[in-house]
Amino acid sequence: MTRDNGSVALTSRPSFRILGIDMKSLGTHLSYLVLLAGLLAATPARAVNRELVELQTQVQQMQDQMTAMKQSLDERMGVLKNLMDQNTDSINKVTSAIGNMQATLQKQQSDTTNHVDQLSGQMQALNDSLDELKARLGKVTKTLEDLQAAQQNMAAQATQQAQQQQQQLNVPPPDVLYNNGLRDYTGGNMDLAKQEFTDYVKNYPNTDLAGNAFFYLAELDYRAGNYPQAIKGYDQVLQSFPDGNKAASAELKKGFALIESGQKDAGISALRHVVQRYPRSNEALQAKDRLRKLGVATTASSR
Repeated sequence: MTRDNGSVALTSRPSFRILGIDMKSLGTHLSYLVLLAGLLAATPARAVNRELVELQTQVQQMQDQMTAMKQSLDERMGVLKNLMDQNTDSINKVTSAIGNMQATLQKQQSDTTNHVDQLSGQMQALNDSLDELKARLGKVTKTLEDLQAAQQNMAAQATQQAQQQQQQLNVPPPDVLYNNGLRDYTGGNMDLAKQEFTDYVKNYPNTDLAGNAFFYLAELDYRAGNYPQAIKGYDQVLQSFPDGNKAASAELKKGFALIESGQKDAGISALRHVVQRYPRSNEALQAKDRLRKLGVATTASSR
């Protein structure tokens, strides 16, 4: 409240309410009463009674309002206290329930952790067992593969033996087979003779006539101009059958083959060896004749 040139002005204040009563309005009434009391003091005596009655009436009204406000405030405070008590009980119950839930969750989590640990241990044990089974399976598989390979080898050997036995059953006796080859050789059937002599040395390699069969095979190569192969065939006769009836002929024809293949010195040496080892044989005469045609002596000159 301010004074300006003897007048009274009331400044406005923000209003607020307590338990439904406008406190700004109440404050305004009190200010008016104080102002009115001041004015009454300056008012003439004739107006005091009337204004004093009005003032007492207003004060009584304000006291009634204050009493009602106090009663209402007490009632509402009681209600608020009751609500607070109820809320406190509810909060305590909720807090207890939350605590129980947390304890239950912790127990469940602990049980779950233990269960997971157990499952992890079981899984590890299963993995170890699986690795062991894989190792055993690998060994069994290797054993089966070895057995299968052995069976295949045995089957192949049995098949080969059966084929050999069958071939032996189909091959003529040695004298018949040899005579057939010799007949075809002298008759000019070179391919058939070669097949028959080949069958002979294959099926009867240790007989007395095997050396002859090797010799005729070398002769067939010589006639065909295959001198290196012929030389191998003559060497087979000389090495395996050195005392056979074809040894001299084999060494003579080896000398011829060496000369024909361009190995003249080796061929001359072979022919001189025929003359030296078989001096009275027909092969020695042929060797001398060939050496004479070559213009060399039948014996090597001594130094």
